[in-house]
Amino acid sequence: MSNKFDQISLKPGFMMHNGGLYFRNISENEYEFKSTINENHLNAAGVTHGGYLAALIDAGAGTAAHRSANNAPCVTISLDIKYIGVSRVNEEIIGTTKILKKTKSLIFLFCQLNCNNKIIASASGIWKILKLNPSNLGPGG
Repeated sequence: MSNKFDQISLKPGFMMHNGGLYFRNISENEYEFKSTINENHLNAAGVTHGGYLAALIDAGAGTAAHRSANNAPCVTISLDIKYIGVSRVNEEIIGTTKILKKTKSLIFLFCQLNCNNKIIASASGIWKILKLNPSNLGPGG
């Protein structure tokens, strides 16, 4: 597997608008993602807003769920986040995701965000694997 991070925020949308997300596979059950904090990610206290950290976890861990489900679409069912530390503008956040269990329809995972070699957040989540048939895809699907 490649050790290179790839920009996965290629389509216009929330994460692309917010600076994008870089992602890589580490193993069959482990993934990493990263992003750099911009001024627009800060709260009034001058540290990264918890809502942005939640979005970062949701996007990074969601991508891990998607890849571990053989690229099937996945949606977040539950995301329990613990905020532990802070990050500031121009700092890089690295997220690690470990798939704990996979069933036919669910993925259970753990995610941790690090900045400057310190844990700043951790999360447990459950993702639903969507089974799409052609009628779910809409026009042109």
